[in-house]
Amino acid sequence: MLIASYNIQWGTGKDGRVDLDRIAGDLGGAEVIALQEVDRFWTRSGMTDQATEIARRFPEHHWVYGPAMDLDADGDDTAGRVAHRRRQFGNMVLSRHPILSTRTHPLPKLNLPEALSLHRSALEAVIARPTGPLRVYSVHLGHGAAAERIGQIERLREIVDTAPREGGAWTGRRYAPVWALDSQQPPMPEPAIVLGDFNCTPDSAEYRRMVAAGDLFDAWSMAGTGDAAGWTCQVDSGPVRIDYAFLSPDLQGKARAMRVDHQAQGSDHQPIWLDLDL
Repeated sequence: MLIASYNIQWGTGKDGRVDLDRIAGDLGGAEVIALQEVDRFWTRSGMTDQATEIARRFPEHHWVYGPAMDLDADGDDTAGRVAHRRRQFGNMVLSRHPILSTRTHPLPKLNLPEALSLHRSALEAVIARPTGPLRVYSVHLGHGAAAERIGQIERLREIVDTAPREGGAWTGRRYAPVWALDSQQPPMPEPAIVLGDFNCTPDSAEYRRMVAAGDLFDAWSMAGTGDAAGWTCQVDSGPVRIDYAFLSPDLQGKARAMRVDHQAQGSDHQPIWLDLDL
């Protein structure tokens, strides 16, 4: 099972051009794709619905989109009626297998006085695979302050841990005949993959908090070749590894290989690829 995660910076490549065809080209062959920084109706990305445009480029994939930020972008048509539109910024999951249910989980935000601070989220997708359902999370943590990321990681870990105990999108037998008219009760499985841009390096307190409890494992550490080869973004101080795939314990031994596509030019980040034995 080939899984890719990519912070696409709303399709803005290293040459400054917004090009979703290039993003799609970077992700060819992936069975499951987690995206971050997907725009809807922003001037910087041509006022397009990028979620729909990206999905159009993957006609064999199911998809869900979850906005972390949701702002007014309504206008008026020629008759004076409201032309409804929401300006959104968030995460996306695409899958060759049906996505049985989805939730967008808001993550804590600090009102930082100097750094840009945005609402962030974790998009959950429960995917139906022939070998059993799987949870996939597309995550984008804040870049402004470690304290904000620590709070976001605490919430994220709680979400991943408690979801199976909460059950699927609906549970219970009393009204099942009505709620099951269109689909069966959706599962909330134990196996989980948490992917995305965590905006922290492996030597940070945030990273240590992510793996400290021993219930989430860094797939790169299990299947990679060292942090130096795993850099995913160029910053002022040099290349850093800030994009990750974390696996729940039942997937710990399933990582065949992991790599970073250092040739991709579609964003300021590089896509990460994980090959799971599923």
